[in-house]
Amino acid sequence: MASSAGQKVGPASRGLAGSSHAPTVPGPSKNHRGRKPPILIDNLELVDFPADIPAWAEPAQLLFLKEVIFPAPPSQLPVVKLTTDPRTPAQYDGLTATAATGKGKQRAVPAIEDDSNYGQSQSEEEEEAEEGESAAQRFQRVQRNKKLAKKKANRAKAAAAIAHRAQNDFSGHIPDGLGVKVWGPLDVKRLNSCFRGALGPCCYYSSLTNTVFVGADANRAAAFKFSSGQSAKVPGTKVYQFARWGFPGTPYKLERLYKYYANPHIPQRNHIVAYMLLSELKDFTQHCDVALHDRTMTLLCSDPVYRDLVNPMQGLEDLSYVEKRHIPLRFLRVKDDGVTALRVTRTPDPNVPFDLDQIAQYALIFGRPGMENTWQGIAVDFAYRMHWRTLFGFALCRALCANSAGKTTLVRRMALVMARPGLYREAIDAFNKVYDEPFAAQYGPQLTITQVHVPDDKVRNFLDDDVIRVLLYNHIPVEWVDHAYTYGVVYLEQQFHHPTMSLDIFREVDNERLERLQLYGTPAAIPQWDGWCELTEEDHYCLMFKRAEESAAGFFPKADGLYYYIGMDPN
Repeated sequence: MASSAGQKVGPASRGLAGSSHAPTVPGPSKNHRGRKPPILIDNLELVDFPADIPAWAEPAQLLFLKEVIFPAPPSQLPVVKLTTDPRTPAQYDGLTATAATGKGKQRAVPAIEDDSNYGQSQSEEEEEAEEGESAAQRFQRVQRNKKLAKKKANRAKAAAAIAHRAQNDFSGHIPDGLGVKVWGPLDVKRLNSCFRGALGPCCYYSSLTNTVFVGADANRAAAFKFSSGQSAKVPGTKVYQFARWGFPGTPYKLERLYKYYANPHIPQRNHIVAYMLLSELKDFTQHCDVALHDRTMTLLCSDPVYRDLVNPMQGLEDLSYVEKRHIPLRFLRVKDDGVTALRVTRTPDPNVPFDLDQIAQYALIFGRPGMENTWQGIAVDFAYRMHWRTLFGFALCRALCANSAGKTTLVRRMALVMARPGLYREAIDAFNKVYDEPFAAQYGPQLTITQVHVPDDKVRNFLDDDVIRVLLYNHIPVEWVDHAYTYGVVYLEQQFHHPTMSLDIFREVDNERLERLQLYGTPAAIPQWDGWCELTEEDHYCLMFKRAEESAAGFFPKADGLYYYIGMDPN
C-alpha cells in the first residue's frame, strides 16, 4: 500500500539536542570509509549484494539469513473516533449565562446595579436630629436605615454570587481532543471523564455513568460492576455533591470542591477523597497540551490557590489501589502453579513482526519509558497511548534484523537512517540511474524478507550505507521509511533524554536531520497507519494493576522516562 509522497515544507528551527546550527553535508551519507573485508561465518548463507551500486554506498559483503515470509501490516490500523462537542467556541462568546434554580426554572442574572439608598443618608455620622424630632424618633429612623442598608448589602452580595455562579457554572466548549459523553433523551453533553485512559491506579471509571471513583469508593464500584454488570451508585458524601461525576466539570464546582477540601472540620475520609480527585485532575491537566484545556482546567492552572495541595494521607492504607480481585475474569489466566495472572504476558510473535497491537500491549506493560528494559524509539504519551508511526518503525527494524547479540546495534543504526529525511529516497534515485530495471518495492499481502546478520565482533562496522543496502535488497517501499521517520526522531530524543552511550553520533545525526528538513520537509505519513494507539479495556486494567504494583514498590517510571504531553505531535 503506497501513500502520497507529498512533503510539508516547514524547516525546524532547532535540533533535539538543543543545537540550531548544522554542518555542511558533503553527500548523501556522512559515513565514508574504504571497502570492508568480506565477512565469513559458518552455517549461514552468504549473499553478495550486486556490484556497481553507487560509489558512495561502497558495496561489501553482508550476511543474510534465508528468506522468510511475513504477513504485511494491516491495510488499516484501529482508529478511535471521539465524539466532539457540536457547540463551537463562538457560540459561547456571547453567551448570557443563567444560574439554574430548582424545578427546571431559571433566574436571570442582575445586569444593573441597584444604586437606590432607600431613603437613608449616605453616612450615619451625618444624620442629625430633624426639626421637631425627638431622640426616640431619631433612634428609630437610624435603626430603620441600618436595616435597609443591610438588606441592600445582602441583595448586592446575593446578586454578585448569582452572577459569579452564572459565569462559572457552565463548562464552555469541550476541546475536541478530550471527547464528549452524550446520553439520555436530552442528549446531555459532558466531558468524557475517562481522560483518554490517563487515570491513575487509584481510580475506577464507570463508562455507564461517566463517573470517576477513587480510593475505597473505586474498589466498591469495581466490585459491584464486575459482580452485577451494573454501575454502582454515586456515593452520597459531600464530596460527590460538589463533584457529581467525580471530577468538577465547571470552574464553579471546582471552587466549591476546593473550599470543602480546605475545611479542616470535615471527616478525614472525605478529606482524602477530595484531595485525590483534585490532585488527579491537576496531574492530568499538567500533562496535556494547553489546547486541550477546558475552562475548569484553565482555572486550575492559572489560580495560585490550587498550586500546592496539602496531602492528607498518612500511609499506603489511605491510598486504596483498585484490587486485582476486581478485574474481569476474561482478562485473567491460571498458570501451571495455580497462580492467577493477567493475560498480557504473551510476547510478540517474531513470525508476525507487524502485529503492532501485540507489540503495543507488551511494551505498555514491560517496555514503557523509564523501565529497566525500555523499548527505544516508541513514543508514549501521559495517557499511555503509543504512536502508530513509532510502532511501525520499531517493527520494521526488528523484521529486517536476525536475532543476535548485536541486534540492538543494528536497529539503532536503522533508526538513525530513518531519522534523516530523504536519505533512502536519494539511494533509490541513485539505484535507478545505475540499473536498467528500476527499483520495485514490495507491499504485500505477504512480504519476503531476507534478514541481515552481522557477527558480534563486526557489528560496529555496520553503518548507514549497510542499512541502505539492506533496505534496497528487501525492496522496502520509500513510503514505509518516510512513515518510520517519527520512530527515528523519538529514538534520537530518548537518547538525549536518557543517554545510553556517547552523544556525539546522535548530535551529528540530529544536525544532519535539521539540514534535510530544510531540503525535504517533514516526511509524509501513511494516513491508514497514523495517529495514536488507544488503550483497550484490557490494556487499561492490566496497566492499572501493573502501576499499582510499581507504586507500592516505590517505582515510578513516569519520573524517569520520556513521555509526551497528551495532544502533542512527536515529530
